[in-house]
Amino acid sequence: RVLSLELNKDRDVERIHGSGINTLDIEPVEGRYMLSGGSDGVIVLYDLENYSRKPSYTCKALFSVGRSHPDVHKFSVETVQWYPHDTGMFTSSSFDKTLKIWDTNTLQPADVFHFEGTVYSHHMSPVATKHCLIAVGTKSPKVQLCDLKSGSSSHILQGHRQEVLAVSWSPRHEYILATGSADGRVKLWDVRRASGCLSTLDQHNGEKSKASSEAANTAHNGRVNGLCYTGDGLHLLTIGTDDRMRLWNSSTGENTLVNYGKVCNESRKGLKFAISCGCNPEFAFVPYGSTIAVYTVFTGELITMLRGHYSTVNCCVFQPHFQELYSGSKDCNILAWIPAPREPVPDDTSEKSLPQQHLNPAYEDAWSSSDDEG
Repeated sequence: RVLSLELNKDRDVERIHGSGINTLDIEPVEGRYMLSGGSDGVIVLYDLENYSRKPSYTCKALFSVGRSHPDVHKFSVETVQWYPHDTGMFTSSSFDKTLKIWDTNTLQPADVFHFEGTVYSHHMSPVATKHCLIAVGTKSPKVQLCDLKSGSSSHILQGHRQEVLAVSWSPRHEYILATGSADGRVKLWDVRRASGCLSTLDQHNGEKSKASSEAANTAHNGRVNGLCYTGDGLHLLTIGTDDRMRLWNSSTGENTLVNYGKVCNESRKGLKFAISCGCNPEFAFVPYGSTIAVYTVFTGELITMLRGHYSTVNCCVFQPHFQELYSGSKDCNILAWIPAPREPVPDDTSEKSLPQQHLNPAYEDAWSSSDDEG
């Protein structure tokens, strides 16, 4: 289904935003409600469900925190996220230096955290049961941890040298956090430990000469502005302004050396990309100019480019129940990418007589029996 994703002519997402869309999130409970955050501070909540059961429909906006709302963010909303356990609450963070916790039913902020600098990214653990910490990346090199239970943001993780552009909790271990910074580094933390930092990922896997002037480990030769764990939490995908994407073994911290080629990334802030869940193989959906590049995560193959936006794509989010993708762009549009319906194959044709070019290269058998190859 993912290999046949296409812009769906029958599905629209109601156009509410009057400026670029920076962030999208679909709640994990039902996979039905989607949040979007715009560069004018507006937040919109959509229902993706098709009530009419007709093939053509528009995903309606249920409500929005618009410019006239007393608690609207003053500047660009960079991240929105649903509370992972139910749809009664969602969170948003903004260049106005705040993180807001919203009550979905009243559309009022239940809590507001203030920071000294612009907020690039925040994340709540999808699996945590023992803590309610929100990790926040800001213009400060310190990673902030805000506690939903106590309402305090006293906990900080120190180690980065420049602003923190991306943060992501492991979907496997509730105390493990990954952070990416403008200093080119990706750090893994155990938030229970006093020192915090478990490791700093090294693109050279420790093989660079010890005499080299750059003794400190870097993940990228540029700003690290995107992070995403695979669904099982065993690997971490990072993206940097060195036009590179790297896949890491999240338990050993090893660079797996998968080559994705040049991944153009000119974003000055966080880049919100997505990884499929429940597919085999898994795919990464990466905003790439005005298109979305689809890669196989473990082989690095560029499968296709999804074209449909008129301007820079800022974010995409995957809906695992139906293998659908939604993307948000500077062109103010949210597009729905839905698997194309398959043409039924007549029963009497045997498999062998089908033209071979239908096999997507991702599925072709690349195994070789000779020892000298590979």
